[in-house]
Amino acid sequence: MLHDLLQPQHLLIVLVVALFVFGPKKLPELGQGLGKGIRSFRDSMKQISEEPEKAEPKQAEEAK
Repeated sequence: MLHDLLQPQHLLIVLVVALFVFGPKKLPELGQGLGKGIRSFRDSMKQISEEPEKAEPKQAEEAK
């Protein structure tokens, strides 16, 4: 079911609708903001997975 959803024609239709809704000037800004958000999310996930033992003592100190 999902493989039918991501066909090039469907993605093109979504892009055209987004272009009409947001306009040609706002669309690059939205893409840039989305990219920064995804990059920030990935960086924070890497930081959490690299330092799990450093985060635990902070929680123990806050509980006291």
